[in-house]
Amino acid sequence: MPTSTYVALLRAVNVGGAGKLAMTELRAMCEALGFANVRTYISSGNVVFDSRLAASSVKKQLEASLATYAGKPVGVLLRNAAEMAAIVAANPFADAPPDRTVAIFLDTAPPANLLETARGQQAESIVAGKREIYVQYPDGIGRSKLKLPAAADGTARNMNTVATLAQWANQRAE
Repeated sequence: MPTSTYVALLRAVNVGGAGKLAMTELRAMCEALGFANVRTYISSGNVVFDSRLAASSVKKQLEASLATYAGKPVGVLLRNAAEMAAIVAANPFADAPPDRTVAIFLDTAPPANLLETARGQQAESIVAGKREIYVQYPDGIGRSKLKLPAAADGTARNMNTVATLAQWANQRAE
């Protein structure tokens, strides 16, 4: 199988305080699994690497290794280089400040009733993507009361982070 470049986004990782996962540990874990060119981005559980394994195998192995390390399940949302580029290109809020816009990564497509199940929505705008939910927070994410049940098993990254990870992944994939 040819080598693919993947972006792994860890869900619910404690990057500060007790029991944290240092990015050096995450890099070492990925290298121990045989992933190549491992590079982490900021201390929020983002890692870019190359592997000859299929995405399902990469996800399964990384989640197992993280569970052993953390003593509890740690979700991994995985995308390849082309998917990351498509997420950036599909951003319906491209003209909004990227630090006030997030992509919430999911394993499956958002449900058809995404907007109906949203609670606490004020000025936020919500758009369903392929396996993402885009949310624009004009007043800032810290002030928002928005709750999206569909995002419970997902993980959010602001569009600055998404764009950087997409760029890194696509530099390798060329």
